[in-house]
Amino acid sequence: MSEKTVIPHEADLVVMGAGPGGYSAAFKAASLGLNVTLIDPEANPGGVCLYRGCIPSKALLHVAKLVNEAAESSEIGVTFAKPKLDIDRIREWKGEVIGKLTGGLGQKVARMNLTFVQGMAQFKDADTLEVTAADGTQGEMKFKQVICATGSRPTMLPGMQTSERILDSTGALELADVPKSLLVVGGGYIGLELGSAYAALGSDVSVVEMTGALLPGCDRDLVSQLKRRIDKQLSSIMLNTKVLEMKEQKSGVSVKLEDKKGEVTTQRFAKVLISIGRRPNTENLGLENAGIQVTDNNFVVVDGQRRTTNPKVFAIGDIAGEPMLAHKAYAEAHVAAEAAAGLKAVYDPRAIPAVVFTDPEIAWCGLTETEARERKIKVKTAKMPWRGVGRNLTLGREDGLTKLIIDPETERVLGVAFAGPGAGELIAEGVLAIEMAAVAEDLRKTIHPHPTLSETLYEVAESLFGE
Repeated sequence: MSEKTVIPHEADLVVMGAGPGGYSAAFKAASLGLNVTLIDPEANPGGVCLYRGCIPSKALLHVAKLVNEAAESSEIGVTFAKPKLDIDRIREWKGEVIGKLTGGLGQKVARMNLTFVQGMAQFKDADTLEVTAADGTQGEMKFKQVICATGSRPTMLPGMQTSERILDSTGALELADVPKSLLVVGGGYIGLELGSAYAALGSDVSVVEMTGALLPGCDRDLVSQLKRRIDKQLSSIMLNTKVLEMKEQKSGVSVKLEDKKGEVTTQRFAKVLISIGRRPNTENLGLENAGIQVTDNNFVVVDGQRRTTNPKVFAIGDIAGEPMLAHKAYAEAHVAAEAAAGLKAVYDPRAIPAVVFTDPEIAWCGLTETEARERKIKVKTAKMPWRGVGRNLTLGREDGLTKLIIDPETERVLGVAFAGPGAGELIAEGVLAIEMAAVAEDLRKTIHPHPTLSETLYEVAESLFGE
């Protein structure tokens, strides 16, 4: 008989949730000398990002990239036989990637001076947690401080539940099979990433979006680069269209749709992926018992140190507000851990990069032209298509765009954006430029390697000076 979980009676710091924010906070706090207990339902740290989000989706997108490149390579004189997909092996490989990363984090937990409890916790009062371990063991923990990092979960349509045919992002990433047809409800980044992956694997994919554009809130110049390509990959993209009704049947899912003219049609799909956003996991934590305030959208109210309305408790990551991104959680984690250790720290980023891992990739940071227009901020913009960029042409591509937004008076860099192959790898320079209050001349005078896609940022800065 296995031994029951030992739940510590007290800890200097308890971290609830072991996703990117949680495990980063726990490791940082332990390195600063705090007695740390990390609590999470999984056997190893990783959270949604590693188990059911960032990592498995990028693994599937890599498979999609290989399939697409094999199909397109004939244009440059390299012809492959049609790829044969072993879905079981793809699923197994994806699991191996997840296992390697989460297992590595588990080993790090063992090496560090912290306690890991597989289970769940909720607040009993302002300085006590009720902990239930995975094996059923229960106990109370007194804490001096807590960092809440319980993450988020997919939002479902009202009245709908997931099933074998109606999926959320978690279900889609399990890759049970490749359906003959798939409707993606929601034209945001998660829906487009997974939709494009399934299209490459062989599904006939349609996207329905209730607003008038894909990737709502994203710069239209960037979206246009993506839309031109996915128009060829997807069966249909239905904008300004609402889902009125969805009925699961033996042979698929019947979906009633209404377009902007009010016309109603019914279509049948083998499966439906609902991807309309995520919601913070702030319910059932007993936050009210600890005097922790939440917003109307169920985000925890925090200050610059990520401290909640209970000064003993911090909140980071998805539950602390938008943007709900892993790298934002990493940054908050270090601030909260340092503050918990009594150090001076504040979360005050000037730019948080966003990346959509479609093909082409889209990445941006800082102010967008759309946002500047809405906020009536005067800006000067410059953009450069990649169709004449040597490195891009050697990749067999002609799409792509670099965009730079500056203050017209000071020439300070306010926003940077890329659309094209490797955009996610390029955006960090833009983040650094904004954080360091760089001006366009700094980008212009920085020597960029040739031939690369990174030099498009130098070129676009040059264009601001008429060169």
